[in-house]
Amino acid sequence: MSNDHSHPPKHATPPRRVLVTGGAGFIGSHLVGLLIARGDDVTVIDNLSTGRRDNLPARHERLRFIQGDLADALAAFGKAESFDQIYHLAAAVGVKLVMDDPIRAIETNVGRTIELFKFAATRSRTGAGVPTLVVSSSEVYGKGSKTPFSEDDDVVYGPTTVARWCYGASKALDEYLALAYHRQHGLPAAIVRLFNTVGPGQVGEFGMVVPRFVRSALAGEAIEVYGDGSQTRCFCDVRDVAAAMPRVLGEPACLGRVFNLGSDRSLSIRELAEMVVRVVGSRSTVRLVPYSQAYAPGFEDLRDRKPDLARIREAIGFLPRWSLEETIRDVVEWIRQGGGAEVRTQVQAPARGVHTEGRAL
Repeated sequence: MSNDHSHPPKHATPPRRVLVTGGAGFIGSHLVGLLIARGDDVTVIDNLSTGRRDNLPARHERLRFIQGDLADALAAFGKAESFDQIYHLAAAVGVKLVMDDPIRAIETNVGRTIELFKFAATRSRTGAGVPTLVVSSSEVYGKGSKTPFSEDDDVVYGPTTVARWCYGASKALDEYLALAYHRQHGLPAAIVRLFNTVGPGQVGEFGMVVPRFVRSALAGEAIEVYGDGSQTRCFCDVRDVAAAMPRVLGEPACLGRVFNLGSDRSLSIRELAEMVVRVVGSRSTVRLVPYSQAYAPGFEDLRDRKPDLARIREAIGFLPRWSLEETIRDVVEWIRQGGGAEVRTQVQAPARGVHTEGRAL
């Protein structure tokens, strides 16, 4: 019997073909790295309005990058193009971006998701629809007062005259779409609601609090905390979040369901600022900035946002590995090494047309 293992078996299983929308973004790029590492052929679609091309490898034999509008890119695929999994992360990100341009936020979150589900329902290798993970947000809970938030809780939004709530409402519509396609068309879909994902690779230009605090602390500048600083949040490392996504989509019992995904360690935003100062070893002080000055008059925010993680723990045994202190240290190191130094100062309008890099997978 030959012991030569230099050639793969003739009937080796082909690699998964995976589509990641918004894959050049902060969370998406971490997910793409994991999928490539497990041997998948990955196609990324991103218009780079908030994502960054250099979040992804410049060249990789298992990566195809398509820059363009999601609807245009899906329409450009040939009829034979099929996938084994889809991870839908393309969305408007950050409260600041939503407040600045609510029209684009709604169009991106709802209109592009409709096109994505039409595609997913018809483009699997088996014909049953492509297993799809929809990445949603804790903003779906609106300004509900119950703590912690559980997946089946009622949701409460402010009036339509307050633009701040359009993001949560648009992400809720994405969830309705996913669940409706699952029920009516048998699409294998699952949903994860993210709670304040942080880590290396995240930039602060869209209102993300940890990189903004770290940059101020490194510069010795006052750390600006919006509101009175007593509002509480739970922060989860992006590496924990990204690793959980394929586990949710790969577990049949998770299909047709919604899962909170994040950490349940709660702390106030002022405590977060003080933690950043300690980790950095900075002399920065904390300066409180009224919401009306930071965003707009009449801005509303939640006092507390904490997830109930019982469902995802039961489903996949989810347990975050990185502590918040470790995450902050890694963000500090990433910034010190030049990470995010050349980010845009404002959101670019997405370019029309479709540009593809990498071989056909």
